[in-house]
Amino acid sequence: MTYLTVPLSTAHKRELFSCGKDLLDNYFHKQVGQDLRRKLAVCFIIANDENKVKGYYTLSSDSIPLDCLPDKIKKLMLRSYRNLPTTLLGRLAVDQQFKGQGLGKKLLIDALSRAYEISGTIGSMAVIVDPLDTDAEAFYLGYGFIKLPESGRMFLPMKTIGELFKLRK
Repeated sequence: MTYLTVPLSTAHKRELFSCGKDLLDNYFHKQVGQDLRRKLAVCFIIANDENKVKGYYTLSSDSIPLDCLPDKIKKLMLRSYRNLPTTLLGRLAVDQQFKGQGLGKKLLIDALSRAYEISGTIGSMAVIVDPLDTDAEAFYLGYGFIKLPESGRMFLPMKTIGELFKLRK
């Protein structure tokens, strides 16, 4: 499968990245390297020809308690699982210089594509996000993510993601 992004490397100029959200900028400048070395997350980026990072996202394994799912989806799951395997889209950000070019959407589609492909090898029933603020929540709602009751988290089932990619072919 072809992706728009590549894994973050030392050649990429992380220090120049600024999305305007301190939490996302500080993570990218100071912590992402540690997370990569510790295998806590994988970071994928879109860069320009000078290796300036236009945007990035991270993926890692996660799980959610069965009881957190909406009743409609909970009914479809086996009761023998207390926690269900998921893929966490931990962070997604676009540099301010490149906003308004649809990169957020492209990064999200790339992340969902990777997560869906990986779910065929390592079990994952959904992609989970923890929206940073109301802007992020609105962004994910616009792509069909569903709020998880009482947690602030949102998810998109792999079944839905698979159907979306079948439609694109």
